[in-house]
Amino acid sequence: MASGQLVHGFTTRKRGVGRRPYDTLNTAFHVGDDINTVRANRAIACRALGIRPEDLIAGKQVHGDRIAVVDESDRGKGALSYEDALPDTDALITAGSYVPLSSYYADCVPIFFFDPVKQVIALAHAGWKGTLLRIGAKTIGRMVSVFDTDPAKCLAGIGPSIGPCCYEVDELVIGPLRQEFPYVQDLIEEQAQGRWRLNLWEANRRILLEAGFKNENIEIASMCTCCHAEMFFSYRAQNGATGRMAAFLMLK
Repeated sequence: MASGQLVHGFTTRKRGVGRRPYDTLNTAFHVGDDINTVRANRAIACRALGIRPEDLIAGKQVHGDRIAVVDESDRGKGALSYEDALPDTDALITAGSYVPLSSYYADCVPIFFFDPVKQVIALAHAGWKGTLLRIGAKTIGRMVSVFDTDPAKCLAGIGPSIGPCCYEVDELVIGPLRQEFPYVQDLIEEQAQGRWRLNLWEANRRILLEAGFKNENIEIASMCTCCHAEMFFSYRAQNGATGRMAAFLMLK
């Protein structure tokens, strides 16, 4: 999603100051890491992008579909502690300049949105539950209702996350997906009795297409966090004891 109008990035687990199992660039407060270590890591990442770490806006992600539209007055919410992050929020939208959005990941899907016409950006956090809730479509829908965005003119990026090579799930996940997506067979590959591999990248691409995006305006990183656990934090690869990467997005 290249544009001179944007600052955007996604961290790895490298070049931070943390210790195991958060080694080394954990950027999330809620996983049990030392708060000062997380602050230092956020500062390292923000410095590379030219973002003021104290201005970051973050939500308390709960795998839901609550979306917050934020502006300059929200700068710093969730920047230096978990307690003052926006409650129960899995997507952020802004039209403000130098209002840095952030969200945090260890296998779930980060979705970056940019409306170059109306100058609006958004970040959405889509695990399987957020995907089931179509948080990507709901995020662009909010951009349409608040800012008169045209989805056909927007860009979207699906960032590093667990790929169909590694994301094996059972009927507890597949059952609800069958009810929601008539094309579920295009999203899964059966592995054994009662086990499937799920393609969250394709699911979210389809959701964005249904919401009005053009296929050529959707970019997928196709980088599996579980396959590359030496580069990324992976909840699945590390059995839950791990840090989080950060997605950052800001309008200049």
